[in-house]
Amino acid sequence: MLELPGKSIIEGNTVRWGAIGEGPPLVAIHGTPFSSQVWRRIVPHLANRRTVYFFDLVGYGQSEMREGQNVSLAVQNRVLKALFSEWGLDRPDVLAHDFGGATALRAYFLDGLRYASLTIFDAVALAPWGSPFVQHVRMHEEAFSKMPDYMHRAMLEAYLQTAAHNPLSAEAMEIYCTPWLGPVGQPAFYRQIAQMDQKHTDEAQEKYRVLDCPVTVLWGENDEWIPYEKGASLAALISDRPCIPVQNSGHLVQEDSPEAIVAAVLNQIAGERAKALI
Repeated sequence: MLELPGKSIIEGNTVRWGAIGEGPPLVAIHGTPFSSQVWRRIVPHLANRRTVYFFDLVGYGQSEMREGQNVSLAVQNRVLKALFSEWGLDRPDVLAHDFGGATALRAYFLDGLRYASLTIFDAVALAPWGSPFVQHVRMHEEAFSKMPDYMHRAMLEAYLQTAAHNPLSAEAMEIYCTPWLGPVGQPAFYRQIAQMDQKHTDEAQEKYRVLDCPVTVLWGENDEWIPYEKGASLAALISDRPCIPVQNSGHLVQEDSPEAIVAAVLNQIAGERAKALI
């Protein structure tokens, strides 16, 4: 498990974060409905080349969860910008998944953040998105929030498994379920779904262009949440390289093929080093 000893107050929200390793900075941004623990099998392999910063988005993981909280994509890019400032980062490498991808792109195109490189995969970035389940929760948030614990847990586990192509281990299931359980976690789970709104990706999508840094887009070939074709389309918009398919992987590549993410980041770093020597 990754430890998150850091604590920052941003726009009235307590955000938990951690950092390990040595070398230039790399920031890892998780997606929904996960937490920074998705990086637990990846960060250790990068820590001898980069100082890796990771954090829980507002309303996720160990970060603050409370009634009436804004946990939408509209706030997450501002949180990222504030963390960059607090950590004293200028053009770090960035690794982003799912809503983390949307957050990185919103921060780049709307807030002016700049990166040394971007490795992005299975990102919520192109319309349309939002499953029938998401739409149903948005209409009936209160009813879902008040379900009996055993019903919520069963639904949560079933939902999480659809993110992975291969069966999730008991350890992984427990790690991803735990923040969303109990009187605080259960309503927080449905709160973040109820606040999903495509308008927040539309705001950035209309500005998409090739970034001024190396961009690697990779995608699980068996992603049932966001199909591979979306990855190919995204790569054509923001990168000068095609999307890399990850075989035998669904949306949650961190569990299905963590080695593919490590390899993509290390290749990115190697490319940066080669350019610096020219």
